[in-house]
Amino acid sequence: MGTPGTRERVLTAAWLVVFCAVLAWSVFRPKDYATWLLEALPALAGVAVLAATRRTFPLTPLAYLLVLVHAVILMVGAHYTYADVPAGEWFREAFGLARNDYDKLGHLAQGFVPAILAREILARLRVVASARWRDFFVVCVCLAISAVYELIEWLVALVSAQAAESFLGTQGYVWDTQSDMAWAFAGALLALGLLGRLHDRQIGRLASD
Repeated sequence: MGTPGTRERVLTAAWLVVFCAVLAWSVFRPKDYATWLLEALPALAGVAVLAATRRTFPLTPLAYLLVLVHAVILMVGAHYTYADVPAGEWFREAFGLARNDYDKLGHLAQGFVPAILAREILARLRVVASARWRDFFVVCVCLAISAVYELIEWLVALVSAQAAESFLGTQGYVWDTQSDMAWAFAGALLALGLLGRLHDRQIGRLASD
């Protein structure tokens, strides 16, 4: 058993190895570099924020793990474009679906991961005293993030029809925007329901260090 500092350094190193390995694979000969940048930019920006706040506001291990998982989802989608991710194609053929639904995994994560991040910030900064009100605001934050992302997709569609086809990945589904937000909403609720107690324990340990 190593010291807490040693374990933290090992986990940080492992996190960086996984992220950098997936990033290197993702950026190597993607389907389209412009689409890659649009899709991977949130992952790159997220890592920059985590690096900048690592010492002043370190997060729980759960939050860091979820950010890594979300970054991997984004970078896989960036490499292939969401409509052409092989795993989504396999799922579509196996279950007789009308479209490649890998993008819905991304939107589920878009609610799931920010829910834990927002929950942690609100809890540790004591923005809201009531746990119920805190969770309500967490869901609101996740829906706001989802809405902003949909607005960005709309702006991309206005600028370039070709880029929009790959970036939006609607695949002819007229309710794609509403569906995306519904998946983000479901992800936020799942995160709060499944991980709330674990998250509270980790926040408590972080506060006692």
